[in-house]
Amino acid sequence: MRELGDLVRPGMRVAVGDGCGAPRALFAGLVEAARRHGDVSLVLGWLPLPEPDLDLGAFADVATVLGGAGLRAGMDAGTVRRIPCRLSAVPSVLAGPLRPDLLLATLVRGPDGLHLGAEVSWMRGLVEAGVPVAAVVSASAPLADAGPALPDAAVTVLAEVDGAAGAPAVLDTPPPTPADDAIAANVAALVPHGARVQVGPGRLAAAMVAALEVPVRMDSGMLPDPVVDLDARGLLLDEPVAAYLVGTPRLYRWAHGRRMLHPVETVHDIGRLSAPDLPPLIALNTALEIDLDGQVNVEGLGGRATGMIGGHPDFAAAGARSRDGLSVVALAARHRTGPTLVQRLSGPVTTASHDVDVVVTDGGVADLRGLDRAGRRAALRDLWGT
Repeated sequence: MRELGDLVRPGMRVAVGDGCGAPRALFAGLVEAARRHGDVSLVLGWLPLPEPDLDLGAFADVATVLGGAGLRAGMDAGTVRRIPCRLSAVPSVLAGPLRPDLLLATLVRGPDGLHLGAEVSWMRGLVEAGVPVAAVVSASAPLADAGPALPDAAVTVLAEVDGAAGAPAVLDTPPPTPADDAIAANVAALVPHGARVQVGPGRLAAAMVAALEVPVRMDSGMLPDPVVDLDARGLLLDEPVAAYLVGTPRLYRWAHGRRMLHPVETVHDIGRLSAPDLPPLIALNTALEIDLDGQVNVEGLGGRATGMIGGHPDFAAAGARSRDGLSVVALAARHRTGPTLVQRLSGPVTTASHDVDVVVTDGGVADLRGLDRAGRRAALRDLWGT
């Protein structure tokens, strides 16, 4: 069996498959090759957890098109370059200025060959563009890839793993706070029977899914654990559409054999998401803060890289365009440092105000649709009681 060091050459840019199913078994070999050559670059997607075996200091350059908690320290220190782009634009960036020479990925065996595992994300596009794949094949990752098997000629299998070594990372969600529950109840009242619902990862997102009381479809970049409960309650219509699985072994077991993971090019296609012949899309996104014009920041507070752009602007724009759909931004009225409604955002504008229809807090709901700028500011001030 070939070694990863045989595939990593001087001056290469290597992309590492992201999400909970990142190819951890290959990290030590990648770092060793990078140290030996001294000029290997790294491009990363979303790393939700720190990866101790992936020593970022071994690389000549590290860029991320998504970020995540696993890269927060490097982004704050300036050693990881954060490329600002919405998730739907990631394939274009990786096909152009950040095109890698090699992709590292976790694959699973299906009846027809090798498939991507707990996420499809932007990886299938690279394979179809001819980027070779160095793979670890996992016997404990779910088979949920909706696409065809990867071409045999594109893949070099470097390792086969089972058990904990090959299982996707566990991303536990803390129990909801009283504010989360209040927000989720307000959100649930906005979701009509049969709608398509999008959520992200995290505590509030989980609370919003748990609060749903009508049958819905899931059409979401990330599919979190509470979808299992939604299915158990008989409230899940059709097979979900997603690019990532994000959760615990319970979710991964439930997802195994359900061919529901698609590329970013499909999942985050704003035209598909807002198509008039599909059920309405209710985009349920969270935020760190919102300003008086309704502009949203999800990327960071006080100069720290707290969040990521991800699919926030994609789904917000699609929800606002969807016939009978909604772009909802949900957040607690206050956080540790004060109100979340601010005069001026402390970070970049992630999502424009014109792609925000409804703002929900633990104190109520502000419907901004059909209001002019002055009316929107008045509605937000009233919601926060300022």
